[in-house]
Amino acid sequence: MDKNIRTDPAALQELLKLGYKATPVTIIDGEAVVGFDRGKIERMLGLA
Repeated sequence: MDKNIRTDPAALQELLKLGYKATPVTIIDGEAVVGFDRGKIERMLGLA
């Protein structure tokens, strides 16, 4: 699910509550990937 912190104040609050101040943040099975790390995301999804 995509969340846009520019248009959704609740999404911004959720991001800040999780302790992140940078985007993008991808959460897979409770583990966060901050920034775009294609390799890590693929490994976490079992694609690599």
